[in-house]
Amino acid sequence: MAEYTDGPEGSTVPWGSTALYLILASSLIGIMGVSLISPILPALRAVFGVADSRIGLVITVYTLPGVFLTPFVGLIADRIGRRRAIIPLLFVFGIGGTGIAFARSFEGVLILRFLQGIGASGLVTLAVTLIGDFYDGARQNAVMGLNSSTVGTGAALYPLIGGALAGIRWNFPFVFFGTGVLIGLVAVAALPEPDGREPSDVRTYLSGLGSVLRHPKALAIFGAIFVVFFVFYGAVQTALPLLLSDEFGLSSGQIGLTIAAVAAASAVVSSQYGRLSAWRSAPELIALGFVAYGASLLGVRVAPSPFWVGISLLAFGVGFGLMMPSIDTTIVTAVSGQLRAGMMGMRTSVLRLGQTLGPISFTYVAGVAFVTPTQGYRFLLVACGSAILLIGVVVYAALRGR
Repeated sequence: MAEYTDGPEGSTVPWGSTALYLILASSLIGIMGVSLISPILPALRAVFGVADSRIGLVITVYTLPGVFLTPFVGLIADRIGRRRAIIPLLFVFGIGGTGIAFARSFEGVLILRFLQGIGASGLVTLAVTLIGDFYDGARQNAVMGLNSSTVGTGAALYPLIGGALAGIRWNFPFVFFGTGVLIGLVAVAALPEPDGREPSDVRTYLSGLGSVLRHPKALAIFGAIFVVFFVFYGAVQTALPLLLSDEFGLSSGQIGLTIAAVAAASAVVSSQYGRLSAWRSAPELIALGFVAYGASLLGVRVAPSPFWVGISLLAFGVGFGLMMPSIDTTIVTAVSGQLRAGMMGMRTSVLRLGQTLGPISFTYVAGVAFVTPTQGYRFLLVACGSAILLIGVVVYAALRGR
């Protein structure tokens, strides 16, 4: 792997690198699809006259394409190049997302969200893959942390932006998705193709990928990814906005401000990943992230006001900030450059599966198994929080003991 060092001499982060900023921008576009509209889910219920059990589909149909397409995006990127894979995805994301602003029915929204989800399916995957392609060693850890911190900052701002734009008109947040087209145009002119990749034949490629995926460590990592995003998108991105609207009467802007606490804390913690990785191993940081996740959900359940909900969500952001750089670093360093995009594709496929099942699971169970959805959301927060906290404590103790 050739290290890409376009930047100030001796700097850990190559601030002068055009590729760096396109990587960060692609990651920001890739996580925009849910964070931007999560605060306006209650408003969409009223605009299209749909129930809680259906509104979760706005997220589900967006994440669903990634479950099936991302592994193929990774394979294609390993075969034909990262640049040829990522640029079309940026255009599809931007065009599909912007089109939702002009939808006249809920079914139309879902169709365009599905198209947008196709574009989003490989953006973060390929951005992280490019980090592994361009950078080595301490620089790779620093850029990985910067990428996660940037994603966290974007995720903190998107709910605020989405809530503010929705305050003008419900469809304005969807126009914002057009930034994907702008980043795509810049990438056409300025994104380089990494050097040093020698793609193997498809059979050898799939055989090598399969061998890695059967390893117990890989299975554990993918299991952690699923849980992280199942709970994040089910509890925080879907159930919590509805709970805040129904229980506290918050507006879209207020909901966005509350949920932004997660991303704000995640951005701060991720920015320090280079130091944290020297303090504890990646598996230990993932276990500590589970502890923070669980404690946060329990804190949200007992919070007496939206302010304390936001305070409790800071711990959730800490957990997310610990886990994602640890997971991504583990994956990109576990395989050669020929398999890296494929492994990241599998990672994103599992991630999307969690994103897809989380919203519909939380809203369906809360709506069907309980007297009121609000009662169901409260119970699920306690159940998930307790289970995740216990898993984190047990695994961390076992890792430290060993």
